[in-house]
Amino acid sequence: MQQPLVSVIIPAKDEADNLPHLLDEIAAALADVEHEVLVVDDGSSDASWSLLTQRAAQDARLRPFHHTRGVGQSTSIWQAAHQARGTWLATLDGDGQNDPADLPRLLDKALREDVALVAGHRVSRRDDWLKRLSSRVANGVRSALLKDDTPDTGCGLKVIRRDAFVTLPYFDHMHRFLPALIQSQGGRCVSVPINHRARQAGQSHYGLNNRLWAGLIDMVGVMWLRRRSRLPAELVSQQTTDSSPNLTTAGHAKEKG
Repeated sequence: MQQPLVSVIIPAKDEADNLPHLLDEIAAALADVEHEVLVVDDGSSDASWSLLTQRAAQDARLRPFHHTRGVGQSTSIWQAAHQARGTWLATLDGDGQNDPADLPRLLDKALREDVALVAGHRVSRRDDWLKRLSSRVANGVRSALLKDDTPDTGCGLKVIRRDAFVTLPYFDHMHRFLPALIQSQGGRCVSVPINHRARQAGQSHYGLNNRLWAGLIDMVGVMWLRRRSRLPAELVSQQTTDSSPNLTTAGHAKEKG
């Protein structure tokens, strides 16, 4: 298998009824793109792990990982990102509500524009009223305080440069603040409207307490990180001449090709 252009990362807990169709959809959507799929079974009590290992035996692109106990979405994504081999990471939820058919469009935008992250924007949510309300409040507060210009930072569907992601500070629930964290290191983020679907099986693991209130302390921490950042900063190489300076304004030095 060649080095993939994109590594699709799926954190999943008790999603055995949703994963087979979701994996089929990803394979169809990225049929013309060199890719791999990393699924992190986050301590599931259903048949997720046996399903994934059996499927991986038939599909070299599928790389399953397993937690013996649930540690959460952010930790699952962070660990998978460090195992990934792609230049780009694509994250999406394991419940099937994100539509893999949107992946090529987000990836194309990421490749065509000078961005570190392309975030999905669920314009028409297919959730119950409580989930929509808590998400609207959380996104509104984050946007007002962090000014990350991202209308739906909680959306699980994102495409991110791997080299930008792996330098981010790790903490639980960091996946909700990826645009602000990327921006704090000098990266550019854009949002794209995407499809959103109703959950077909299983139940959500998020409610008001672990979705809205749990993010307030984290938000203060992200505000502090952004305030203390001095990126982007121009870095001039000693070996360059005055007529041809080698400058980098992002958080990561770029080598000349």
